[in-house]
Amino acid sequence: MERVRRVRWAAGSAVALALLLAGVATVASAREDGGGADRGAAAPRTPAVESADAGFARDMAVHHQQAVEMSFIVRDRTKDEEVRRLAYDIANTQANQRGMLLGWLDLWELPKVAAGQEPMDWMRAGHPGHSMKGMDGTDGMAAGHRAHDGSLMPGMATRSELDRLRSASGRAAEVLYLRLMTAHHKGGIDMARGCAGLCTVPAEKRLARTMVEAQQSELDAMAGMLAARGAGPRS
Repeated sequence: MERVRRVRWAAGSAVALALLLAGVATVASAREDGGGADRGAAAPRTPAVESADAGFARDMAVHHQQAVEMSFIVRDRTKDEEVRRLAYDIANTQANQRGMLLGWLDLWELPKVAAGQEPMDWMRAGHPGHSMKGMDGTDGMAAGHRAHDGSLMPGMATRSELDRLRSASGRAAEVLYLRLMTAHHKGGIDMARGCAGLCTVPAEKRLARTMVEAQQSELDAMAGMLAARGAGPRS
């Protein structure tokens, strides 16, 4: 019953906050793009379906959903309060950000799944013919990723790894979660840096930079938690 209440609370909060923040962010981006009839400026341009703005919103929404899923799994597999607090923070933050991303797609009247487009196409299309390595701190991880076993984007866990997490418990579950989430955050940071360099909507670029800063802080915390458990990140 406690888990059901948590899931319902997180889902309800994500939806409500998503609607609020998506509206606020859209107004902010319109202002920063120079919108406003009183100044004779053109209305802000709506991103195209193949744009980096739309691609990042679609892909990061999927990426975040897996982080939320893994975080709820580990909360049921360990009694360690430090790991459970981290998992709750990640689930809450990424559920809310996912709501913002999906809200933008709705406001732009763009599909949440683009037919004929593979995950990460927006990064490869943004820099055709060469690696993303070195652009705004990216390491090429995002552009070179190939989907396999449910791992659609950089850092995402495979179906096999998720099954292992569901069957683990105690310290084993903690270490596996921290390792999977470390890789997940590294992939997410790479994607967010890509948006910071390629996206055009100011509010979305700001959100991407916020993701980089927050997830880097969590990476530092997870490194310490792994070390305290006599473990390190996966190879």
